Amino acid sequence: MNHEDWAAEQETTTVTVDGHDLSVAYRDDGPESGTADDPPVVFLHGIPTWSFLWRNVTPAVAEDRRVVVPDLLGYGNSAMADGFDRSIRAQEAMLDELLSALGLDRVSLVAHDIGGGVALRYAAHHPDRVDELVVSNAVCYDSWPVEFISNLGLPKTTEMAFDELEDHVGSVFSQGTYGEADPEFVEGMLAPWLSEEGRTSLARCAVATNTNHTTEIEYGEISADVFCLWGADDVLQSMEYAERLADDTGGEVTALDEGYHWVMEDRTDGYNTALREFLDG
Repeated sequence: MNHEDWAAEQETTTVTVDGHDLSVAYRDDGPESGTADDPPVVFLHGIPTWSFLWRNVTPAVAEDRRVVVPDLLGYGNSAMADGFDRSIRAQEAMLDELLSALGLDRVSLVAHDIGGGVALRYAAHHPDRVDELVVSNAVCYDSWPVEFISNLGLPKTTEMAFDELEDHVGSVFSQGTYGEADPEFVEGMLAPWLSEEGRTSLARCAVATNTNHTTEIEYGEISADVFCLWGADDVLQSMEYAERLADDTGGEVTALDEGYHWVMEDRTDGYNTALREFLDG
């Protein structure tokens, strides 16, 4: 599925975060409602991606579980206008508002990168609302931000020409993959950022990265079943953090060799198999 088709099937709703009414785009697939044993599964992306990251993962899950896949605030087809916080603290508030709007009292969370930080905060603050928590190459503790993302927060990002930004960000998605990067993946990941509004939003998202928002989490408060499904060769979020998370939450770890940061792209089949085994377990 290309990014235009993915976006065409998104819905929108409005959430209120820090007094701002903001539009959230999301996909809602699978059975209409979950059950006590099989609650809906919510997928959260990171930076600088959007919900399209999950295009090769969610269809199989949606065969028997309701699946909700939002764009974080400032990303994808969610609100991008200037003037609101895009930190993971604010994204956690967005998630809470979105779940309430959809009438979801209990969910399972699958999250990557800063989406992992959002999911960890939410699971710690609402332990009775999260049954299963899958984190993949996620920010946690003091594992972030990384230099590439910090640099995107510089004013020059908003001043980059179309081609310059495409080369700068596109190289990140192309490098860290095993074999030839899927052009559809790279094109889809770049698409939201190439407008003037997109460039500004990307810079705002980058500057909003705040390590305090994961160092302050009480990881021991998380009662969900935790699964660290990690690309073993990631140099951005290393395996040591997966192992620390598992130790602190009583979770388990699966390391996928030849998986870099975009582990669901590098090891799609292995990722999907491990994820389904955990969710079906």
